[in-house]
Amino acid sequence: MHVSLLNICYDTPINIINEIKFSISLLLYLSLTHTLSISLFLLPAFRAIFEQGTDEVQSAFKFAMLNHNLNVTARRFELQAYVDLISTADAFKLSRLICNQFSRGVFAMLGAVSSDSFDTLHSYSNTFQMPFVTPHFPEKVLTPSSGFLDFAISMRPDYHQAIIDTIRFYGWDKITYLYDSHDGLLRLQQIYQGLNPGNETFQVEIVKRINNASEAIEFLKKIEMLNRWSRKYVVLDCPTEMAKEIVKNHVRDVTLGKRTYHYLLSGLIMDERWESEIIEYGAINITGFRILDTHKRYVKEFLEGWRKLDSTTSPGAGKEQISAQAALMYDAVFVLVEAFNRIIRKKPDQFRTYTMRRQANGQANITTKFLECNTSKGWVTQWEHVEIEGLSGDIRFNDEGKRINYTLHVVEMTVNSAMVKVAEWSDISGISSVSTKYTRIKNHDIEKNKTYIVSTVIEEPYMMLKQHDTSGVILEGNDKYEGYCKDLAELIAKRLGINYEIRVVKDGKYGSENAHAASGWDGLVGELIRRESDIAIASMTITSERERVIDFSKPFMSLGISIMIKKPVKQKPSFFSFLNPLSKEIWVCVIFSFVGVSIVLYIVSRFSPHEWRPISSPVPTPPPNNSFTMQTQTITTHQNTTLNEFSLLNSFWFAIAALMQQGCDFSPRSLSGRIVGSVWWFFTLILISSYTANLAAFLTVERMVTSINSPEDLAAQTEVQYGTLYHGSTWDFFRKSQISLYSKMWDFMNSRKHVFVHSYDEGIRRVRTSKGKYALLIESPKNEYINEREPCDTMKVGRNLDAKGFGVATPLGSPLREPINLAVLSLKESGELSKLQNKWWFDKTECKNDRDNPTASRNELSLSNLAGIFYILIGGLLVALAISLIEFCFKSQKSPTTTSLTSNSIQMTDTMKPKSRLPITSARDYDNGQYYPQSPSMEHHPEAHHINAHGAQT
Repeated sequence: MHVSLLNICYDTPINIINEIKFSISLLLYLSLTHTLSISLFLLPAFRAIFEQGTDEVQSAFKFAMLNHNLNVTARRFELQAYVDLISTADAFKLSRLICNQFSRGVFAMLGAVSSDSFDTLHSYSNTFQMPFVTPHFPEKVLTPSSGFLDFAISMRPDYHQAIIDTIRFYGWDKITYLYDSHDGLLRLQQIYQGLNPGNETFQVEIVKRINNASEAIEFLKKIEMLNRWSRKYVVLDCPTEMAKEIVKNHVRDVTLGKRTYHYLLSGLIMDERWESEIIEYGAINITGFRILDTHKRYVKEFLEGWRKLDSTTSPGAGKEQISAQAALMYDAVFVLVEAFNRIIRKKPDQFRTYTMRRQANGQANITTKFLECNTSKGWVTQWEHVEIEGLSGDIRFNDEGKRINYTLHVVEMTVNSAMVKVAEWSDISGISSVSTKYTRIKNHDIEKNKTYIVSTVIEEPYMMLKQHDTSGVILEGNDKYEGYCKDLAELIAKRLGINYEIRVVKDGKYGSENAHAASGWDGLVGELIRRESDIAIASMTITSERERVIDFSKPFMSLGISIMIKKPVKQKPSFFSFLNPLSKEIWVCVIFSFVGVSIVLYIVSRFSPHEWRPISSPVPTPPPNNSFTMQTQTITTHQNTTLNEFSLLNSFWFAIAALMQQGCDFSPRSLSGRIVGSVWWFFTLILISSYTANLAAFLTVERMVTSINSPEDLAAQTEVQYGTLYHGSTWDFFRKSQISLYSKMWDFMNSRKHVFVHSYDEGIRRVRTSKGKYALLIESPKNEYINEREPCDTMKVGRNLDAKGFGVATPLGSPLREPINLAVLSLKESGELSKLQNKWWFDKTECKNDRDNPTASRNELSLSNLAGIFYILIGGLLVALAISLIEFCFKSQKSPTTTSLTSNSIQMTDTMKPKSRLPITSARDYDNGQYYPQSPSMEHHPEAHHINAHGAQT
């Protein structure tokens, strides 16, 4: 009795050696099997056809045959297959090959061929009413209304409706459709048919057929030139390798945007292997479909066995995953098995009768149908009832031979070429979102005995070369560096327990996309991508573009774009700074108002009779001087006069007294005079109150007058030019900003290319030498640090324009990322990072004038603030003394001489003494216009009067 568990006959000599090895391994297994049932005589045969280059699909086919035939306890029969490898689409050669296979009495065909070969096989399948099962085939030409039954069975389900629903799921309104074959155009037609006419939720704006990846990139560049900043949604209908090439070329092309593009890959491309080492795949938005659910037990068991296969005997196997086409081929074998099982359950002798006839006749007539199921409806009926669980999910067919009740997984590409499931699509329920869970490469343990390379950039105060030791010791290794990042690296290394070596990046750059660089990036980012360094600690900003290709820790420093200007010279208070609260115009008006009020008050007082009053003043007349008379008689006369207190000088005195908030000995009595006084008092009340309110600010604050105090001030003028570092993160921020204010600033800078600088040192030097006519847009920590450096002539103004942070960078999937992240958070919580910033920014400041002055923080008035009032006081006193001396001299010249010419000096002295008492006497004799005569004793006793006058009796 001949028993064979696997009959796969390859008619091409290329694979004979591999198949001999494969058969020997199976024969060794046969020697260990037990007695088999009589049903093993059933050998339903089918024909498998593969094109060259489908190694993985062939391996999946052989693996399915092996798994079925080795399952001796569950199978009802063993499979026998005749395999052909073809490399031509010639119809005549294919016809001869098919005829040769039909002569062997096969019941079905199975294979994976190109669209050109498929047309010939499809024709023979329908002619001989023999099913042809394939992972996928071109879009069908036949329609249900044609009246013909199609015997070609595709394991790949239709997904054009999934494309429509996914576009709606993302809310895209316009798409660009790129395809590479006639099938893509037919799928586009199906998409048009799937849209509701007149109620389309999106439009296919651009359609383009491409032949290769380069042509696609050139076409995308043209779209980019039309509108660079618009969102672009591209549906890519092409094979896997072309799609991968397009994505790589797109990311590496610096002229194409990244964040503005979103690719939707048609087909089941996401089931293919996307190499994690090619970082470009995770650098742009990519969405696609998968049909394999790797979380199902059946799929996990298959993948476990798939990984164990030897890739030398099973090309394409031995990997962590399987492509969709290979998985569908695996399912196709078991679909045929289930169809054969249904035939055997109905008529168990069908295959046995066929086998006996073939052995008796030696060959079969290809025009004879040995199985009753090979009728126009027999096989179709079998497909309608096939229900199995495969790698591609539940497998069922309708009466047209199309897959039904299937599910596609909508996934997005993340870093490391990892997939994240964002939605599920079913032909029954449509699309529904799922909770996402992003995956990354699993971390491994940190190698404690390894010296990690820390790359950095020389920039103050983050990383600097240490000055040579005065002792002459040559500094080597990490000791020759100092700065904020050096101390940060030391703290992180201690917490992680690792050794490190600092290396300065070769090109001195932080990292940006560069098509000429080996990895598509230069600077620190490029070294991390190429694994030339393990960690990057520098003042490198965390951005979305960099985050796609490297990992960042939590920010160790928060910052933003700020404005640096030249510090204006402080306005020292002048001697007359107390006049500053009011403008010069107001002081002039006050002076004229004072003069005008005084004159008006004088005039109305002269015109009003109420300001004039009569007085009777006793006027004493001394008797004739008679030396022989001992007693003196007093002669008194009365004089009637009128008095007006508001003389011109008194009017000025009243006005100045009211202005100084002081009282006066006299006030207006007339109605007109009181009106003048009232309005003047009201005027002085408001004036003095306003003056006092502003006086404190003007005397206590040494103001620095700046014309720029905010970004709005900067954008609203053109006198002060402003710029930033060329091709830096700040330059990129303004270039891409959609905020009107920042767009206006970008237009200003971009129209004046000379405002950009090629280094921060150049920009700072330009700020210092431009005499306040240039402002530099710079990151806030750098701004604050420079402001603390000599010559201390720069300052930061306004708020920060954005918010971002510096982070420690590691390669994607590095085991150092999470420990560094925890270390940074711990350092921040403990205050170590704040201490580091104070150490390198403020403790080492070179601008100590304000810090060393203990009164700098208090608003105390200095002598310079109030020097003017002292000058006025001294000046007023000197003027008063001068006027008094002039009056004295003038009055002395008019005094009568009472002594002889021989005693001039005594006479002068005697004359000056009573005159010096004149102010006191006048004040005592006349009080408010009333005359008070001297006492009688003074009048009647000239001797005593003489004594009081001269201080001695003569």
